[in-house]
Amino acid sequence: MLIIAGLGNPGPKYAGNRHNIGFMAIDAIQRRHGFSSWSKKFKSEIAEGEIGGERVLLMKPQTFMNLSGEAVGDAMRFYKLHPQNIIVIYDELDLPAGKARIKTGGGHGGHNGIKSIDAHCGKDYRRLRLGIGHPGVKDLVHAHVLGDFAKADQAWLSPLLDTLADNAGMLVKGEDSQLMNKIALATGGKPEAEKPEAPKKQPAQSHIHQARAAAQPKKLPATGPMADMLKKMFGSKGD
Repeated sequence: MLIIAGLGNPGPKYAGNRHNIGFMAIDAIQRRHGFSSWSKKFKSEIAEGEIGGERVLLMKPQTFMNLSGEAVGDAMRFYKLHPQNIIVIYDELDLPAGKARIKTGGGHGGHNGIKSIDAHCGKDYRRLRLGIGHPGVKDLVHAHVLGDFAKADQAWLSPLLDTLADNAGMLVKGEDSQLMNKIALATGGKPEAEKPEAPKKQPAQSHIHQARAAAQPKKLPATGPMADMLKKMFGSKGD
């Protein structure tokens, strides 16, 4: 069994916020895969279903972002699961809008929802970060995160959510690189495998190797005035 938790803040006031992209992703998965209707348990809205033959519990913690770990921790302990059985989807300021990254473990990066889950569940769960971009100025971060997505954002947001929902089986099976490639293509990027490789540098020669190469004798002339002079100085091989 897996828990897939999307992070956000509850209520219509926050529904369209960039901070709620985790909720949006979970809603898209729930619709696409015929999960049960939403019900309330574990301080969350939950839906049960199956993806790729795996039993999955979808969660949208209703504790507000900063206490998300209370909800996810309750569910983890109820089902006697481990952090390895949890996937958390959330917004990432430090990724460009529409980009996605996934990893297991790591730091919270200043994200209070992740900080709370770390405290209640441990750190060894999988983290799917969905980029919302950075406003460029620290003083604007709060308004950016708690502001609604603009109409122009739908150009990448809808394809991102649709692709994630369509390929949730990859998420469940741990086919992370394939999923990232699907999302990159859908949002106008390049798959990881198709990104041009940086040209390989020739290995630098050591100082000793360079010195030996410089000390190699140069080919001596066989004819001409220089050859005649050398023969007089050193004699020929036949002498």
